[in-house]
Amino acid sequence: MHTVGLDVGSIMTKAVLFSDDAWQSVVMPTGYSPREAGEQAFARLLRECGLTRGDIDVIIGTGYGRVALSFIDKAVTEITCHARGAHYLVEGTDMVIDIGGQDSKVILTDGAGNVTNFAMNDKCAAGTGRFLQVMATALGCDVSELADLARDAEPAQISSMCTVFAESEVISLLAQGVGKDRIIAGIHRSVATRVAAMAERLGQGKRITFTGGVAKNEGVRECLVRELGLAIITVPESHLAGALGAALIARGKTPAPPCPFQ
Repeated sequence: MHTVGLDVGSIMTKAVLFSDDAWQSVVMPTGYSPREAGEQAFARLLRECGLTRGDIDVIIGTGYGRVALSFIDKAVTEITCHARGAHYLVEGTDMVIDIGGQDSKVILTDGAGNVTNFAMNDKCAAGTGRFLQVMATALGCDVSELADLARDAEPAQISSMCTVFAESEVISLLAQGVGKDRIIAGIHRSVATRVAAMAERLGQGKRITFTGGVAKNEGVRECLVRELGLAIITVPESHLAGALGAALIARGKTPAPPCPFQ
């Protein structure tokens, strides 16, 4: 049985093919068209796996661009998919912190990959990958460099969580001669503070897994650890949790009972 999960995010599109107990993935920029990104990621995944569309039993789409995918069998919310994917990657996960391009989420689960509650910030860019991307541009660096540039630095105070005002604040700090490392550390802390507040409103997790593209940023993870006073688990595949969860739900590897959040 071959199943595919497609997670079309605002910045990156991830595709995972699950076959037997092995899985393969591709990642590519979403660009201006979620529909084209989903189609291209799916086509590339098939080529790399040596399969055709007829070989695929079920395709599930997730992410903000899932509604643009006309060729999928079902669309499932990323909340449900990240919960399933995180449990597969880190067995026993009971809280998922997902920071993606356009929103951030904290998801409580039953420890078996099923959602029990969640909190979400999708009204503004604060505390998201887009926020980090804007700040990186203002600092003249790539978002992938942020963690290394801020390593062991004392965080500067970033008082605004509004992306527009925070960008102005960053420019002002640069003009005052504050080091980029301290500014980036302050940005990481501001993101972690906002996300930790959502987690604390939901209750304390015992086994927390960090997913989404920002999970690759060690600086944000370390700030979350300090804010919550708890261990935060990441694995190399954390950014693929949504697509992996979608492929697993398609496969029926973890049952997908009716969920009020779908």
